Amino acid sequence: MGSGDLERLCLGTVDIVPEGGLAEKLAIARRDDRPLRIKFGADPSAPDLHLGHTVVLSKLREFQELGHQIVFLIGDFTARIGDPSGRSETRKPLSVEEIRRNAATYSAQVFQLLDRECTEVRFNSEWMDAMAADDVLRLCGQYTVARILERDDFSKRFREGRPIGLHEFLYPLVQGYDSVALRADVEIGGTDQRFNLLVGREIQKAYGQPPQVIMTLPLLEGTDGAQKMSKSLGNYVAVNEPPDQIFGKIMSISDELMLRWYDVLAARLAGEVRQELRASTLHPRDAKARLAELQVARFYGREAAEHARARFDERFRERRLPPEMIEVQQFEESLPGTLSLSSLLARSGLTKSSSEARRLISQRAVRVDGTLVLHDRHLAECVAPRSDGAPSFLVEIGRRRARRFVFSWTKPK
Repeated sequence: MGSGDLERLCLGTVDIVPEGGLAEKLAIARRDDRPLRIKFGADPSAPDLHLGHTVVLSKLREFQELGHQIVFLIGDFTARIGDPSGRSETRKPLSVEEIRRNAATYSAQVFQLLDRECTEVRFNSEWMDAMAADDVLRLCGQYTVARILERDDFSKRFREGRPIGLHEFLYPLVQGYDSVALRADVEIGGTDQRFNLLVGREIQKAYGQPPQVIMTLPLLEGTDGAQKMSKSLGNYVAVNEPPDQIFGKIMSISDELMLRWYDVLAARLAGEVRQELRASTLHPRDAKARLAELQVARFYGREAAEHARARFDERFRERRLPPEMIEVQQFEESLPGTLSLSSLLARSGLTKSSSEARRLISQRAVRVDGTLVLHDRHLAECVAPRSDGAPSFLVEIGRRRARRFVFSWTKPK
């Protein structure tokens, strides 16, 4: 492996501990003619992987392409504890059934990015469920409470008098023991996992193993641009969403966030894109579309990405909606003037409530037949006859919701 390969593996990382450790591990692997064991663990706390997970998965793929063995660890045991990283309160543990259901989707989705033949999928319940009480006591004896409380989220909760469950102290110890059970050479995770990964080095030493090198990668901010991408916050782009939905969500982020996503999701292109934007040879919208195409292509291929871009342009740049994207909903009403647009949107399920519909209208997010709606209106102001004579209108909410309403009027009883 040349210096170019090492540079490629280090690109986009935040920390590599110890400094020079990866180069040393790679040299040992060459000497012993064996692949490194690269560990990545994910607790199945939600059913879907999102773009935030792909930051690490892409780095794992790079290791695979250089001939190393990836160990994808599904934390079905640690999910029962709940990762305290970045938490201000105790995480609610998942049921065994929830964990099993989520784990099934994880193991399927991960191979959208990783090579199945070079990936070892393991579950930490394999060794944790088999541990006897004296094994657990031995593990707990390898770390002190004082060192656990050095962790930022624990120390903050302790200072503020917020409760910390004793089981939460076990989380980094179990994650560290996973590295012992898997004989990990390298462990990769987000920056929020740095403490847990460092504990893994200490636990390996205690069990007589060479300590793993740790590599941390930046966390991806969610579509809101404020907090890290998370299913629970609703600011995520799932890897198994349809191509059009992935493309549309990325096109909806801010220009500033787009550049940060380039840094994290497409680091090798980030410098070139910034240079083109500064020289005004690339429009921000086209830069965003390029990023959206790249992400769709990762999961669905180049043809699907190009099709998603064409459909997006057709709908939003040219203000045309492909017929298959428009659901038709039939309504029978007594009089057109008795129902407001906001009430109709709530009844149809396009919005959760009339108040949400009114809020969207006030935010200038609703169009009727291509015209921006500036205030809540009665249906009599909206409907126009179709070619077949039936009154109808097309409602668009934002960039991803559209429905055509078709009415027939009846006399009131």
